[in-house]
Amino acid sequence: MILIYLRPYAAWPGQILRPTIISMTEKFTGNFTQQEPIPEAGIAAALAVLRHGRLHRYNVAEGELGETALLEQEFAAETGAKYALAVASGGYAMTTALRAVGVCPGDRVLSNAFTLAPVPGAIAAVGAQPVFVGVTEALTIDLDDLAAKADQADVLLLSHMRGHICDMDQLMEICDASDVTVIEDCAHTMGAAWRGVPSGRHGVIGCYSCQTYKHLNSGEGGFLVTDDEMIAARTIMLSGSYMLYERHLAVPEPNVFEAIKYEMPNISGRMDNLRAAILRPQLAILAARVGRWNERYRMIENGLRGTPGLQVIDRPEEELYVGSSFQFLLLDWAGDRIREVVRRCGARGVEMKWFGAPEPAAFTSRYDSWRYASSQPMPVSDRILHGIVDMRIPLTFSLDDCALIARVIRAEVGAVCRS
Repeated sequence: MILIYLRPYAAWPGQILRPTIISMTEKFTGNFTQQEPIPEAGIAAALAVLRHGRLHRYNVAEGELGETALLEQEFAAETGAKYALAVASGGYAMTTALRAVGVCPGDRVLSNAFTLAPVPGAIAAVGAQPVFVGVTEALTIDLDDLAAKADQADVLLLSHMRGHICDMDQLMEICDASDVTVIEDCAHTMGAAWRGVPSGRHGVIGCYSCQTYKHLNSGEGGFLVTDDEMIAARTIMLSGSYMLYERHLAVPEPNVFEAIKYEMPNISGRMDNLRAAILRPQLAILAARVGRWNERYRMIENGLRGTPGLQVIDRPEEELYVGSSFQFLLLDWAGDRIREVVRRCGARGVEMKWFGAPEPAAFTSRYDSWRYASSQPMPVSDRILHGIVDMRIPLTFSLDDCALIARVIRAEVGAVCRS
C-alpha cells in the first residue's frame, strides 16, 4: 500500500511542504537497546586501571588521586555543586540521600505517582512509606496535588520522570512554605536545566544514574551532589569510606566528619576506579550528547505533531531537556486499542512500552503496582497513566532513522484510529 504524506513540519521558516511517498510496509531495523561504544579515551583509561590493578577507589599509589576522586571533582564542577559522591547506582544514591537527611523507618515521603520502581524502592529500603502525588498531562508532578499533600511528609523525593521537569520555582515555593526537604531524582535529567539551573541543584541533594540507558554509561553507577557539608559528610560515611574521606577531592573539610564519623553506618556502595575511568571522557562530551539527543527528539516530535488521536508533550521554554526518550499520550483510548498500536509498531521494528497495562511489563509499572507501598486511588492520574506510551532514543539512531520511526508511529496510530 502506498500513500502520499505531507510532512507536518519545515526544516526552515517558509519552507514549502512537498509530498513524500511512504510505503505502509516500510520497517525500522535499528536496535532500541544498542548504545554507542565507550569513547576510545575511556577504553584506554579503563585498560590502564586494569593493568595497574588498583580498582578499589581507596587503593591508590602514593601521590595518585584516583579516577573516582577525579570524576567526583569533575562532576561537581559540571553541576556547580560544592560536593559530589560517586556511588554504585542511582538507586543507591537515592536511598543514601534519604538516610542522610534523616528519613527513618515509619516516616512518610512524598513522591511521584508516575516514576520507575527504584524511586518507591528507595523509600521502602529505609523503611519509610511513600505518599504518591499525581501527574499532569505534561508528565510532571501535579503541583496542586503536591500543595494539598505537603503537610503529610517532611521530605519530597522528586522524580524528573523520563526527563520532564516541572516548574521548579513553583515547586520550591510550595516545599519551602511547608518546610519540605527536596531530593531530586535526576536519572533522566543529567545535563538538563530549569531556567539555567542544572537539574539536581534546586533541592538539597541531586541523585543521578549512570546505568547503561542513561546519559553517561558505566553499566551501573551513580552520583549524589549537594552544597550541604554535613549531608555530604554523611553520604560519604554511609557509602563506606572507612575513615579515608581525605582521599576525596569534592569533599568537606576533615573537621566536618568529626561529629558524625562514628555514628553513620557503613552501607557500602562505592564506585570503583574502573567505572570512573570509563565515565570521565563521557562527562567531557555530555553537552554535545545533549544536543544530539535533542536533534533526534525534535525529529520524532515534528513527525508526530498533528497526528489525530495522539497528544505530543509540549516542553516549556524554561526547560532545557535531554531527549533521550520520547513519550506521547493516547488519552481516553481503550486498552485493547493502545495494545494494538504498540503491537503494530513493534511488527514494523518500532519498540514502545505502555504504562497503562494492568500488570507491570519490563520496566513499566505504576504507583498501584508496588504492593510494598500502599496507595489510594488517583482517578485523574490514572487517566493520564493509562495513555502514556514510551520509547527510548539511543544515539545510535540517525536523524533519518528518527524520521522513519515517526512515520511508522503516525501511520499505525492512524490505522488503529480508522479501524
